[in-house]
Amino acid sequence: MAGRPRLDTPSSRDSAPRRPFHGRRQGRRLRRGLKTLLRDMLPRLSVALPTGGGALDPGALFPPLSGGGRRPVWLEIGFGAGEHLAWQARAHPDVGLLGAEVFVNGIAQLLRRVDESRSDGGELPAVRIFQGDARDLLEALPAASIDRVFMLFPDPWPKTRHHKRRLIQPETLAHLARIMRDGVELRLATDDMEYARWMLERLRGQADFVWLAEGPGDWRRRPADWPPTRYEAKAEASGRRPVYLRFARRQRVP
Repeated sequence: MAGRPRLDTPSSRDSAPRRPFHGRRQGRRLRRGLKTLLRDMLPRLSVALPTGGGALDPGALFPPLSGGGRRPVWLEIGFGAGEHLAWQARAHPDVGLLGAEVFVNGIAQLLRRVDESRSDGGELPAVRIFQGDARDLLEALPAASIDRVFMLFPDPWPKTRHHKRRLIQPETLAHLARIMRDGVELRLATDDMEYARWMLERLRGQADFVWLAEGPGDWRRRPADWPPTRYEAKAEASGRRPVYLRFARRQRVP
């Protein structure tokens, strides 16, 4: 990293011990244009966590709707190269899209897509980026503050000794159940069938979520408002058929 600008943003509470993180933070050397976007655009869209254990109000991160009022907020955990998040931002201009990612190259690609989506140099879409461990973000979000969650093609960590590194864990699902509003969707996808079984076992064991599938076609067919990505295309070309899972947050008991 010598000679490169520091791109880290605060990702955990000052008083909290750092938890282990597994995965890449940066890949190939970035082209000049992407470096410029990281330098100039990321500070405008970056989200830092409150210090001292305070809560992060996601609705306050975005400008109000044209008629007044707060935007619904959708959260994507691990947005990769940003294809899905950028598509959702274009398709739903009245929604605030909050993305969590640690991979610098992916963040740069999302910034490029967001920049390209501006018409005639107008306002940036309602996108905000948390550069850090998504678990820290989940802990900082208030109860019932998120209107949809996406976790698409997380690393399956296929070796048994690495399963503890998987993102879909009871602790993560408990945080999601807390921050999601009643009735809203949790969307997941994977091209690893063993991980798909892992996801289903843990989600169906979590009483706060209900599986929305009514038949095999519901989890083998990508919904129309769920755009394809290059990763997904590569998986299919390699003979790995993705699984698309949709759950709803159950109504809370008064």
